[in-house]
Amino acid sequence: MKKSASASASASKPLSVLPYKTQNLRELYLISKKLGQGQFGTTYLCTEKSTGTQYACKSIPKRKLLCREDYEDAWREIQIMHHLSEHPNVVRIKGTYEDYVFVHLVMELCAGGELFDRIVQKGHYSERKAAQLLKTIVGVVESCHSLGVMHRDLKPENFLFSSADEDAALKATDFGLSVFYKPGIFAAEDIKVTCLVDHKNGDTFTDVVGSPYYVAPEVLRKHYGPESDVWSAGVILYILLSGVPPFWAETESGIFKQILQGQIDFESEPWPAISESAKDLIRKMLDRNPKKRLTAHDVLCHPWIVDDKVAPDKPLDSAVLSRMKQFSAMNKLKKMALRVIAESLSEEEIGGLKELFKMIDTDNSGTITFEELKNGLEKVGSELVESEIKALMDAADIDNSGTIDYGEFLAATMHLNKMEREENLKSAFSFFDKDGSGYITIDELQQACKEFGLSEVHPAEMIKEIDQDNDGQIDFGEFAAMMRKGNGGIGRRTMRSNINFSLGDALGLTDNTPH
Repeated sequence: MKKSASASASASKPLSVLPYKTQNLRELYLISKKLGQGQFGTTYLCTEKSTGTQYACKSIPKRKLLCREDYEDAWREIQIMHHLSEHPNVVRIKGTYEDYVFVHLVMELCAGGELFDRIVQKGHYSERKAAQLLKTIVGVVESCHSLGVMHRDLKPENFLFSSADEDAALKATDFGLSVFYKPGIFAAEDIKVTCLVDHKNGDTFTDVVGSPYYVAPEVLRKHYGPESDVWSAGVILYILLSGVPPFWAETESGIFKQILQGQIDFESEPWPAISESAKDLIRKMLDRNPKKRLTAHDVLCHPWIVDDKVAPDKPLDSAVLSRMKQFSAMNKLKKMALRVIAESLSEEEIGGLKELFKMIDTDNSGTITFEELKNGLEKVGSELVESEIKALMDAADIDNSGTIDYGEFLAATMHLNKMEREENLKSAFSFFDKDGSGYITIDELQQACKEFGLSEVHPAEMIKEIDQDNDGQIDFGEFAAMMRKGNGGIGRRTMRSNINFSLGDALGLTDNTPH
């Protein structure tokens, strides 16, 4: 019996990301406020005790590293940051620390905010400025490619200004999905993805990674190389000039269809007023044939980038800034509302799901881990691979804790008609409408975000996205319309695979009873 217990303890001993022992992070740094929350880690402000210098510390919980390949991914991110660290437009890594629970990456602090936020705050903006920004972004891409690195998750949120100064440097961050590759060598075989890792054969990559609006068509076809980074930069340029993405739909699958087949709109506002040279560059960056697409070097040699006279200095229409502001706002309200509805359902309605939760939560901890979800799905006959189960887990894990609690489980599994039923929508609306005025205000939304433990949110932007009559608040009709339409927040969520089903589908639920 003792031998069995010992073997079990050995099996559960966590792996290490770093191949060496480190000092304890807290011996060297004071950790303070939370700066941001990503899919794989949380970033905090930290101060070096010996110098008083401030840095950013990205802490990755080891419980989110689900298999050996995930540990290798984290180690590769650290190696790539060191590999690129001398580039003036890449966030510099200072040190790496590991303890029993976390891996910590201490990095240069970029206090100037995200790319879109800076543009919107400034209030005026021109093609010439867009050309300067794109030159920086594609300069980072060219440097990555010349050093054998593919970024794979280029989006505006991953570019930060070093400070609040007017002339602050724009810096690339978050290399969590980046991989090494051998330039010029590609193989054609598809690899089955068995875990959320960067499997490759030769150097054709087959994982669907990135963020929906920015993902290249060849990535969706699961056969791609570094050209996909140029596509993503082209999407960023289109948004910089118009405030909206070139390929848009209400659902993730709709966005993918547009990316594969849709036409680029250069007819509607503000495109008639934008230079032909800018449109020429976008067409060449968004060529669906990666072999014909411009390389990063080609982009940097394009006249719109090189010649100051080609990119006009006149301010772009203020409508572009307004659209950009709305596009960059996250619609977190819908996820919060789903949670509220799930927790307000009667025992009769959720009895089957309650029993299912207890069946999956084998250690009775009140939360479901990845392993418990995987084993539970196997019990009900699911044939999902690990990458699909992990994607479901991420979708259900609203607070990014790494586990699914009871409320999150209900929100992810309840049948759609429960969500859309009028009385349930009213119940959710009244949760946010604290004073019963018939409107959800900025202050009420701010309070709800605090209750849900959501930081780095912008209630005014969330309201503006949903507020149809522009009165600065959300009435019940606007709330119901938002709940019944496609997911407005998908553009900013990094994805690791294209999942076209819900946790309820995976569990075989057509109503609220398990099959």
